[in-house]
Amino acid sequence: MSTENEGTAVPPAPSAPPVPVESPAASPQPPAPGSGAPLPPSTPPHTPDRQEPPAYGAPAPQAPAPHAPAPQVPAPQASAPHSPGPQDPGLYGQSSPADASWPPPPPATPSYADGGAGAGATGGAGGAGGGSGWGTTYQQPAPKPGGRRGGLVAAVLVAALVAGGLGGGIGYTLARNDDSGSTTVSAADTGASQVKRDPNSIAGVAARALPSTVTIEAESSNGQGGTGTGFVFDKQGHIVTNNHVVADAVDGGKLTATFPNGRKYDAEIVGHAQGYDVAVIKLKNPPSDLKPLTLGDSDKVAVGDETIAIGAPFGLSNTVTTGIISAKNRPVASSDSSGDSKASYMSALQTDASINPGNSGGPLLDARGAVIGINSAIQSTGGGLGSSGQSGSIGLGFAIPINQAKYVAQQLIKTGKPVYAKIGASVSLEDSTNGAKITDQGVSGSAAVESGGPADKAGLKPGDVITKLDDRVIDSGPTLIGEIWTHKPGDKVTITYERGGKEHTTEVTLGSRVGDSG
Repeated sequence: MSTENEGTAVPPAPSAPPVPVESPAASPQPPAPGSGAPLPPSTPPHTPDRQEPPAYGAPAPQAPAPHAPAPQVPAPQASAPHSPGPQDPGLYGQSSPADASWPPPPPATPSYADGGAGAGATGGAGGAGGGSGWGTTYQQPAPKPGGRRGGLVAAVLVAALVAGGLGGGIGYTLARNDDSGSTTVSAADTGASQVKRDPNSIAGVAARALPSTVTIEAESSNGQGGTGTGFVFDKQGHIVTNNHVVADAVDGGKLTATFPNGRKYDAEIVGHAQGYDVAVIKLKNPPSDLKPLTLGDSDKVAVGDETIAIGAPFGLSNTVTTGIISAKNRPVASSDSSGDSKASYMSALQTDASINPGNSGGPLLDARGAVIGINSAIQSTGGGLGSSGQSGSIGLGFAIPINQAKYVAQQLIKTGKPVYAKIGASVSLEDSTNGAKITDQGVSGSAAVESGGPADKAGLKPGDVITKLDDRVIDSGPTLIGEIWTHKPGDKVTITYERGGKEHTTEVTLGSRVGDSG
């Protein structure tokens, strides 16, 4: 998925020039240099800009003195209205040479280096593009010259306080900056050290969850790497994340995990499952005060439920975004599109919470703060899920359901290897809307239906097209694989398939496969 950095929008010009207002006679002013015409005998008062509030309660302008000649005000021209530029003294209250170019060019915007690990990790191989990583330093634009409106704001506030008879007792104070002449309004100290927020609000959930999330940096032996996210799984120091986040560090690489409070720990890989896109790492010398995040029940999630995502998008650690569950059981096959990369399959939770490269491996929380998924992939406008190249959020993020991820993580902690459920048949991985077709031949010339395997025992044959698994519609081979992997070995499932134009059903007891090979 690709994004474009948009510049700051140029504010619209006023629809008409400021209209001069008559004022009492004043000493004549010399004409402006190069104006080609004399100024009126008196200078009109300052015309407030478009954002200046009216001076409520201020006295109306006095009529000219009886013996003072009325100032001559030139009539507006019938030509197109003048759009004052940023240097117009009447618009911003300052005098400077006029600039013929308007609108001005937009300010510089941050740029990001290409890179990404998977669909949601930044930098390195194993993800959405290669490169040095995300997060070029953003240059803060120079402050704009301010207008002199402080005195007017103060006058309005004082008038309001006096008119109400409340004085300073309403809990607000006026703080005057003697250096700049501006006046600001601050909340009075009520004795509370901070604002109290509902524990179930987004702020409350984030405050509880952030201390248990980490930013993971994975570096390969040749110095390449990327950034992703993980969360505390137990008090022993195990951290759950995505496989593609730690892929660079699998063979002799380096892993670190940094908490929001700045504590940084070296870590090692306990186990990783490429097919599930789940990995577990463990902190070396973990602290004793670890607080594992509460795991929810992803089977009970409903479309429309609120979601909260935590991660390090583009390297910006400890970022919190919100959204809803957009869909459930969304079949997703993701990879980094490299030549030696294998796809990961999931029956995902879809969310519109903003998820970007670097969010991978981070928790997707429900409104109570329980983990319901692991953020893993984003839709790419350029080349599909997890494609290479710079990617950004378009509101289509996908998370591995936590019920599945929990089972995988427990297997990795126990044995270091993933365990996959299987039917013992090879299916076509081509896109289709008709179902998952059992191929005529298996991988490397092997049989398409494993002899004595689950599919063979259930009577499935090459050429059969599987259209449903239990009540889930199967439209392709990747969808079938993702659905099978939501189950455990030994589970019994009902397969609906077509053979010779007729529909049949059969019960299959799922087998098991250990490791990512095969």
